[in-house]
Amino acid sequence: MSFAADLVSALERATAGQPVPRVRALHLPPPEAAASKNGEFCALELDDGALGISYVLLGDTLAQLASGHGAQQLAGMDALTLARAFAAPPGAGAEAGIQRTLGFAAANALSRTVMERMGFAPPRAGDSIGGIDPQPGDHLGMVGLFSPLLKQVTAAGALLTVVELNPEYVCHYDSYRVTLDAAALEDCNKVLSTSTILLNHTVDDILAHCRRADRIVLIGPSAGCLPDPLFMRGVTVVGGSWITDRQGFIDALRRGESWSAFAYKFALTAGDWPGLPSGR
Repeated sequence: MSFAADLVSALERATAGQPVPRVRALHLPPPEAAASKNGEFCALELDDGALGISYVLLGDTLAQLASGHGAQQLAGMDALTLARAFAAPPGAGAEAGIQRTLGFAAANALSRTVMERMGFAPPRAGDSIGGIDPQPGDHLGMVGLFSPLLKQVTAAGALLTVVELNPEYVCHYDSYRVTLDAAALEDCNKVLSTSTILLNHTVDDILAHCRRADRIVLIGPSAGCLPDPLFMRGVTVVGGSWITDRQGFIDALRRGESWSAFAYKFALTAGDWPGLPSGR
């Protein structure tokens, strides 16, 4: 099955025989924040207080959601029903993108519910790149151009290949190259990827090219889902944002301001994760 289908299946098992929270509200950044990193994500709030983050700048998703398209009947909706939209067969057009975004946010929110019920909170990250620790002789693959990290990687003497979706970035630079071809990851022994590959359903294809990598790190604010399907696929570290102040986070997001004071970055390995309780 696909990652999305495996995630929904894990959520179904984890909530079996238990009450499933319903959607309370969708929180969006203001349109004027879309040009900054503070306007890249929405948060879906459940009636138990759980929040799920999802990227909203794929296509015109933010504009569509801000206009109310696809979000009119969210309040009171069963969170698991909405999460299943994330695993629906891929479609085309704005409606498919909106349902995928909302479904992913619901899956992340429901994952938070499950973790809270388990009494689990992920450990804080020691750095911003999931401990990938670039070294001389490493060939690091980067899925998505993490511009602030380029110098950190290349200064360590590691070879760097960046896989991008935007053809405008394709080029051979002095210390790294950018390509559209995910097969370039097959030569990499370490891979650092943005969590956007979860939302756009490219994660299975990307990870299929990472079988030779001994360290695969997936990071981003929206990497808040149950990690089991990712660990099963060879991901070694999942890094996301763990919200510690729900109202502070919501208020900052809705104002288009930084919400870093209301959440911490985590780095979760298979050794940290106890797994879902037996019988689920």
